[in-house]
Amino acid sequence: MAGIFARIASGEIPSLKIAEDERFFAFLDINPLAKGHTLVIPKMEVDYLFDMDEEMYMDLWLFAMKVAKAIKKVVPCIKVGVAVVGLEVPHAHIHLVPLNTMDDINFSRPKLSFPAEEMKLLAHQIASAF
Repeated sequence: MAGIFARIASGEIPSLKIAEDERFFAFLDINPLAKGHTLVIPKMEVDYLFDMDEEMYMDLWLFAMKVAKAIKKVVPCIKVGVAVVGLEVPHAHIHLVPLNTMDDINFSRPKLSFPAEEMKLLAHQIASAF
């Protein structure tokens, strides 16, 4: 059975999609560290980022860069931070987190919650900037 991120990328599980191409998918994190926190994944299920072949690995980062630039256009922030942790879900993924302070990318702090309509609007705005 496909994992949760593969099911999100296939549309089986709803998400707030930011961007998609034939190999990659980006969507808002439902438990964000900051407003605009986005996950970027390969559609192909691979648990460990460094198990990808070189071409896919480099293309994933180029896709993530485009997503980060779209986030920065929409979400007021100093920079968009990057984290690759990969312990919570067995599917390679990149966290893109809008940063105004170093604490904005602290994974040990409580996650934020925003109203559903606000999240939908934000996803639409970032997707439009992509």
